[in-house]
Amino acid sequence: MSDLSAFFAQNAAADSTEEFIVSDRFKGKDGLPISWQLRSISAAEDEECRKAATKRNKGKGGQTVTEISTEEYLAKVAVACIVYPNLKDAELQKSYGVIGADSLLRKMLLAGEYVGLVQKVQELNGYDKDMSELVDEVKN
Repeated sequence: MSDLSAFFAQNAAADSTEEFIVSDRFKGKDGLPISWQLRSISAAEDEECRKAATKRNKGKGGQTVTEISTEEYLAKVAVACIVYPNLKDAELQKSYGVIGADSLLRKMLLAGEYVGLVQKVQELNGYDKDMSELVDEVKN
């Protein structure tokens, strides 16, 4: 048997953090784009995001059907991974006229910037293959 101490919490590598330029539109005093700071999340944090994006609806025959909103889930994961800027800052939210970090993120970014951020967040959390690649692997 191998030594299990490598799996102890204190011996596991820390969460990954990475800087990423989400948009060239946000510039510092030096005129250069400001990097956003992103972090990876645990499977438990991911599950919290998934649960928050899941709705229970009444289906046919009174059956309860659970549905996950992919858009809402991805937004919640992105928000959980963003360390800087602080999307929970009330002044920042107020400047965009929104309440809530999810709403702020969608309001701050252009559509393509948002998609790029979500892709980077997925990559940072180990989802660096798209679903079609995974399906192809399973088929083979």
